[in-house]
Amino acid sequence: MPGRNWAGNIRYAAARRHRPSTVDELRRLVAGSDRIRAIGTGHSFNRLGDTTGDLVSLAGLPPTVKIDRERATVTVAAAARYGELAARLHAAGYALPTLASLPHISVAGAVATATHGSGVGVGNLATAVSALELVTADGDLLSVRRDADGDRFAGTVVGLGALGVVTRVTLDVVPTFDVRQYVRLGLPRVALDEAFASAYSVSLFTDWRGDRIGQVWRKQLADEPPPPADWLGTTAAGEPCHPVPGLAAANCTAQLGEPGPWHERLPHFRLGFTPSSGNELQSEYHVPRAAAAEALAALDPARDRIAEVLQVCELRTVAADGLWLSPQYERDSLAVHFTWIADAEAVAPVVAEVERRLEPFAPRPHWGKVFGLDPAAVAAAYPRHADFVALLRDLDPAGKFRTPDLDRYFPR
Repeated sequence: MPGRNWAGNIRYAAARRHRPSTVDELRRLVAGSDRIRAIGTGHSFNRLGDTTGDLVSLAGLPPTVKIDRERATVTVAAAARYGELAARLHAAGYALPTLASLPHISVAGAVATATHGSGVGVGNLATAVSALELVTADGDLLSVRRDADGDRFAGTVVGLGALGVVTRVTLDVVPTFDVRQYVRLGLPRVALDEAFASAYSVSLFTDWRGDRIGQVWRKQLADEPPPPADWLGTTAAGEPCHPVPGLAAANCTAQLGEPGPWHERLPHFRLGFTPSSGNELQSEYHVPRAAAAEALAALDPARDRIAEVLQVCELRTVAADGLWLSPQYERDSLAVHFTWIADAEAVAPVVAEVERRLEPFAPRPHWGKVFGLDPAAVAAAYPRHADFVALLRDLDPAGKFRTPDLDRYFPR
């Protein structure tokens, strides 16, 4: 089990580390621990999930992948990585509606933090969940289902690992589909809305050094016509691109309109290769999509300061949902994602300025990334915040799964 997170900016403080091989072993471990947290693939950039007690990896549990064709669902082990699950689903004729930009992350970890892809009509990864199985603080095994547990289900799915250790996740699936990916260069900012609505999944990349968006990654259904040569005033990329300027595109999914299965096009990066730049910090804020232009304009005066510590900024859209701690709770959202240089001291004051400038838009942070928003502001941005605190008290009265950062944002 690693001693640091994927980015290397967090050294885990756990006194003990475990890798159980059965659910019963996990249940005994949880029941006997005073403080415990589960760890997935480590693609988190803050201490929300760290603990001074027991850190447990679920990678040793049986790798369940069970497709229910009648219900159009798949039940998977919590530690399964999306890239591996996706290949199994595609081979069986199925797909997930969306994937994150990298396929290396674990299913349970991505769901717990409402990680997402992009698409004006597509929700985050947690919206595909129809059931969860988790080990609660007393070692009991609890199942929650969308069709049976209603409001409590909506509070449990994006649970930040604070309600128990998730062991299995059931996801809705759809028939498999093919996608073509085109990269366009130099999008005028006034065409933002039209660009986002132009394909199944669209991501925009900017370095904040000019008035135009540097790259538009259009992931369109394979049977749709390619964008015209003069599409929205952009030019076609003549060769494959990496989102971070100057990096080689070998790690990225196929472009130039080459058709391929959904799981080899919806992510930006290929399984088996280093995702993103590999040496970075990340922050992300979600604001109402209706206020996208105003939010970006609010950041414009800080563009030079942002650019000094930025590798690339990605803009994505995510559809509204009803999950209590989802950053898209009851609002269609623009996700403003910053891939920073790996210098926490230089990045911290810029993050603070970004948060100050986005304050009028009630920004909701990505739970697994670097942020410093005031806890009162975070609570105010989530209408079901108090309900989640109550659910925490109900399922974990002694605070077994709590951490200092959780206590800061969800006081007892």
